[in-house]
Amino acid sequence: MTFPDFYSPDRIGTLYIPQTAAALAAGQAAHLRPAAQDRRRVLLLLVDTQVDFIHPDGALSVPGAVADTRRTIEWLYRDLDQISTIAVSLDSHTPIQIFYPTWWINDRGEHPAPFTPIGSEDVRQGRWKPLIEPDWSVDYVRRLEEQAKKVLMIWPYHTMIGTPGQAITPALYEAIAYHAGARQAQPIFLTKGSIPETEHYSILEPEVKIPGHPLGEANTAFLDMLRAYDLIYIAGQAKSHCVLETVASIARAFAQEPDLMSRLRLLIDCTSSVAHPQIDFDAIANEALAAYARQGMKLVRSDDPIEPA
Repeated sequence: MTFPDFYSPDRIGTLYIPQTAAALAAGQAAHLRPAAQDRRRVLLLLVDTQVDFIHPDGALSVPGAVADTRRTIEWLYRDLDQISTIAVSLDSHTPIQIFYPTWWINDRGEHPAPFTPIGSEDVRQGRWKPLIEPDWSVDYVRRLEEQAKKVLMIWPYHTMIGTPGQAITPALYEAIAYHAGARQAQPIFLTKGSIPETEHYSILEPEVKIPGHPLGEANTAFLDMLRAYDLIYIAGQAKSHCVLETVASIARAFAQEPDLMSRLRLLIDCTSSVAHPQIDFDAIANEALAAYARQGMKLVRSDDPIEPA
């Protein structure tokens, strides 16, 4: 298919007001079959496709994310008639959270710089002290290690609620709106990451559960929704963190349902890893994703055709 007139690949990675009305109108003019009539249901799951992760000047820009996003958008336009639903997660943070400098301090009155790892030994020896909820914080870093989770990482302030960095990158938002108009399909938006006491990489659950909090445990309703789809394509940022942990959550939930695991398709050329000065996050992610592929998930590329029904 030809791409919509409003689409310009040169604008991917730039901040502008999305042409929502034009995208919806162009989608409606395409006169495609409504998604409700699909015999085979295909979900595109977009993980944290937000300005702060994708744009080169974003607060936590992921190297390669602009090119990933172009491939995602163009895959979506090419296969529009086969994609039933788009679901998008929105990382959404507040100024004081356990993974931000504001939470921790050392004996010199300094806050940790972004990309500083804080392990349980650092806390036991007083190298870093929590300013907020000290008992929880000490227990939190210990539990991360016990659960074989990533060590607590201090991040730059990113995807802050109400800022431009929290928004879906505009060119991709237009593609989502185009799909909504063309297929008469409401997109699904999920917010995550607003609990101060825990990281929340996976779109389905926080790193450490907070019983009683609306976002503090596994999102079983969304997991149940996934079961209704024949194919689930996953793309977004970052491969090493939110994409990987989302796949991990699904794999745990589907551990006894190999048929469901085999429905997963990771668009491997539509996601990239966080760059860290000492930690090779990409190698860690690739090893873990290869293990999930052995459990049934398929690693595919955006130029691979969607397999026939």
